[in-house]
Amino acid sequence: MTKSKKFTQTPSRILGIDPGYGRVGIAIIEKTNLGEKLVYSECFETSDKISHPERLSQISLQIEGICNKFKPDKMAIETLLFSKNVKTAIKVAEARGVILAAVAKRKINIFEFNPNTVKLAVTGYGKSDKKQIINMIEKLLNIRYKIKHDDEYDAIALALTCSATKEFMK
Repeated sequence: MTKSKKFTQTPSRILGIDPGYGRVGIAIIEKTNLGEKLVYSECFETSDKISHPERLSQISLQIEGICNKFKPDKMAIETLLFSKNVKTAIKVAEARGVILAAVAKRKINIFEFNPNTVKLAVTGYGKSDKKQIINMIEKLLNIRYKIKHDDEYDAIALALTCSATKEFMK
């Protein structure tokens, strides 16, 4: 009789990014055959007292540092939503571009998701509200501490969405 070998999957690290200009949600989850685990999350903030180019530089440096430290093999980012405030939309688009460039330099696979897809993947309902999403994230990842900003939860939700929907893609 032969012993069955337990299947072990090489862990995958997924970087979730909720792009923003003043605040950027950042999360790293690790996926194995045992499920997902939150490795790191934060809400990175830039100061409105520094110049626009300096803020973009800070965002780029933060993302580069996260990539260097955690070595993700995938990134999930929210698609750009058009805003009534054109100035804000342009700044967020520029921040998103800086993030994409920082990640692409490292040859990390990038996946984009719209908010309804994220809601559906995390809660099973594409029109879930923020409270339902947060509740499900806390249950799925067994989070026992208070996360201060929604941007951080959004980044975690994006990483979970990538894990759930892109698990067979390299």
